[in-house]
Amino acid sequence: MRHHGGVDEEAPTVGRENPEPSAGRLLVAAPSLGEPFRHAVILLLENDESGSLGVVLNQPTSLDVGTVLPVWRDHLTGEPTLYQGGPVALDSALGLAATAHEEEPPGFRRVSGPIGIIDLDTPPDDLSPHLTALRIFAGYAGWAPDQLEGELDEGSWAVVEVADPVVDAFLADPGALWANVLRRAGGTLAWWIHCPADPGLN
Repeated sequence: MRHHGGVDEEAPTVGRENPEPSAGRLLVAAPSLGEPFRHAVILLLENDESGSLGVVLNQPTSLDVGTVLPVWRDHLTGEPTLYQGGPVALDSALGLAATAHEEEPPGFRRVSGPIGIIDLDTPPDDLSPHLTALRIFAGYAGWAPDQLEGELDEGSWAVVEVADPVVDAFLADPGALWANVLRRAGGTLAWWIHCPADPGLN
């Protein structure tokens, strides 16, 4: 597993417009969307008739993972920072990981491609050798059935394909992720980078 630094490189450009929301794709917040999703990039983990669930990839907190899950602290990618995954269930923790194995190791549930969620009750020494990246999130972002579709229709979010899921999910500089993804998407979405939060100010 990668223990020092995150993934530095920017993912390559991909060119599919307006994909449907589904597990493994990104939700990118419109410039006008305020807290708690200001400039958020969310990795969708589930999207079906029961609703949608994802984690915000680019909101690191000031907390050390060792304060909440000390057994996992030395197994994380980059700094041992706890990330805020969203405003729902902030007292719960979720482990987002990547594996290079085609078969799921015990304690790992695949979401899409190499990315999955881990069971944080699994002994770290048993699971960590099978992982290439890992971050821990407090809380998640959730939507009731049809709620996300309504927000997409309102223009609050854009759905963007993941070019390299490991690069996007574990970028060393999460503060650059929103602009990176929009620039990569191109077209109108690239313009979002320069759009004021209040369109009336433009």
